[in-house]
Amino acid sequence: MYISELKLKNFRGFKDSESILFNQGTNVIIGPNNAGKTSILKALELLFGNDTKRLTINDFNKHLTIEELKETPPKISITAKIVESENDDDYSDDLVTVSTWLTKLDKPYEACITYEFFLPQKNEEEYLNSIKNINGDVNDCWDEIEYSFLRKYTYKIYVGYPEHKNIVDPDSINKFDFQFLTAIRDVERDLFTGRSSLLKEVISFFMDYEIKTDSSISEEDRKIAIDDKKRAFSEDATSLIKSLQDRMKAGKKEMLKYVEETGASFDNSEPSFEGRIFDTELYSALKLMIENEGFKLPATQNGLGYNNLIYISLLLAKMQINASGDYLGSNAKTYSILAIEEPEAHLHPNMQYKFLKFLDENQENKVNQIFVTSHSPNITAAVDLENIIILYKSDGDTNISYPGRVFTDSEEDILSKNYVQRFLDVTKADMFFARNLILVEGISEQLLVPEFAKIMNQDLTDSHVSVINMGGRYFEHFLKLFDTSKSEYAIKKKVACITDLDPVKKETGDSNWTKCLPFALGTNEDYEYKECSNNIVDCYSKDDDLIRVYSQEEGKGCTFEYELILKNPDRKELVTDSVRNNAEIKRMMTSFENGEDIVSILGIMRTGQFKENISNDIAECGFDEIEKIKHIIAARYLKSVQKGAVAQELAYVVSETCQNVPSEENFDFNIPKYIMGAIEWICQEQ
Repeated sequence: MYISELKLKNFRGFKDSESILFNQGTNVIIGPNNAGKTSILKALELLFGNDTKRLTINDFNKHLTIEELKETPPKISITAKIVESENDDDYSDDLVTVSTWLTKLDKPYEACITYEFFLPQKNEEEYLNSIKNINGDVNDCWDEIEYSFLRKYTYKIYVGYPEHKNIVDPDSINKFDFQFLTAIRDVERDLFTGRSSLLKEVISFFMDYEIKTDSSISEEDRKIAIDDKKRAFSEDATSLIKSLQDRMKAGKKEMLKYVEETGASFDNSEPSFEGRIFDTELYSALKLMIENEGFKLPATQNGLGYNNLIYISLLLAKMQINASGDYLGSNAKTYSILAIEEPEAHLHPNMQYKFLKFLDENQENKVNQIFVTSHSPNITAAVDLENIIILYKSDGDTNISYPGRVFTDSEEDILSKNYVQRFLDVTKADMFFARNLILVEGISEQLLVPEFAKIMNQDLTDSHVSVINMGGRYFEHFLKLFDTSKSEYAIKKKVACITDLDPVKKETGDSNWTKCLPFALGTNEDYEYKECSNNIVDCYSKDDDLIRVYSQEEGKGCTFEYELILKNPDRKELVTDSVRNNAEIKRMMTSFENGEDIVSILGIMRTGQFKENISNDIAECGFDEIEKIKHIIAARYLKSVQKGAVAQELAYVVSETCQNVPSEENFDFNIPKYIMGAIEWICQEQ
């Protein structure tokens, strides 16, 4: 069995009866701060944990209106649905545990458990009379609830259909082992010495483990062998006690000489020192040490991240103990749940990957279900899409998305899902955490778009916008994660795609398309042309609320680098050191500034096939002369660009130029229009 669904009503950030869907095994709940991740773990703890079940005023959802508060006392409701796993036996211990919780008897069975925190009915009239007299705002109502009624609130845990009000049987709920490791944790308390409850319990269980797990001998023989070891230990301990007594002989008389004088030896009573030591009593003498290259150091001097991993491993060992019927008999746990909050708090990226691998390897054998909350792209990139649950705020409400569920079983969606999973590295995983996104084709746009935004007096960081490099024209795969018109599980956020038209041509009758410059379009009747070879450009409406695609003007546009020079044909600083033919391009720009004609501009370009093609195509296109010259310079620039190196140089140039222009002066730099449109839209308030 497994917890398949959790419904929260009026609990913290969840007002309505929101449903969170879970998977068997590991569930990684991600999202920005205050998205509600911790609330989900706390809700699970209220249902299955052993800590206090009472709540505070801050556990109520504060978005209730004053009218709602005056109509009825606020109530918190948390419901978990438990369903049968595919590999469950017909009469498994799991089924026995939840047999009185069932709401569906057919396979797969379903069970339900509900926590409610409410004001008893006998106090409702008093509540209504008190609240209706409040003339202030909603905060005054909450103050009155806290000071006059919260102490009268009670909680109940029901099983089966909540409306039947069947109280949970303590024996059945005790079969659940819920372990919660919070983000702010003190592992030292339960880690370093055998005096602590966790380490003591683990040591006791794994003491004489080679005998306890020896299947070649009977259970009775195992018990005899362990008793023999305990007896041998006791005999050794007796010798130690006698040695201490012998060493105390001379000092004992002096130590106790005042006994007679104070009258403590009344009725011939005389103090003495005796003792026995059991093996369990010496656990407190054991200290956890870390050995490295022959040196032994106490765990207190170990790194906090490593100690957290050690603690979690001991916690898993404890859960193994709790599930052992041989060790605990009828008190053994049937279903184990491990909840860990923000494991990245003390772990560097590589350790985060190792930790996720560790959990995955131990999940099947040690823990039935694992819940991890995180806002780490490293952890997100390390887990399967199926295991990710995304929480985020939109219009003040908590939204829940499931990236693994947006893909259907179609061949196309399987291909997209595999692509996203394969290329979901740390930088792309950031798309799950940002408020809105700009998706771009390459490194040039990724580096320059934030700089362009600054020129436009827009700060993408303040707007919580991330620029994600797709590494090519692979938008369609990732956009399925955000297309709410096609999947109810999609992530609801604004996504602007900045992409290139990439015009192409082919000889009539040929099947192979080749790249084509904009001014060559339609210049040769022996060729077929496409102003745009990028299918994504026309896939989404220009007025779509959530996903929009921005590209160059058809018939004149080509690529980002081409457009950059086309709009700034005289900006020599854009011709950086890594641009080939940079001296030639700068001379062409100077000629353009001086008003020289096309013949002069082409004369600067060195002789070759590229020059010949440009000369022929530009003569046939319908642009005016000024426009033709701009396209010639842009074409020469595009042919000379090595994208990776040039992108970094361009970002530096644009950034430095912006910083060095006095605020009262006009910055004479033309940002490509389509990029301006994307930035303006993505930064608009929804």
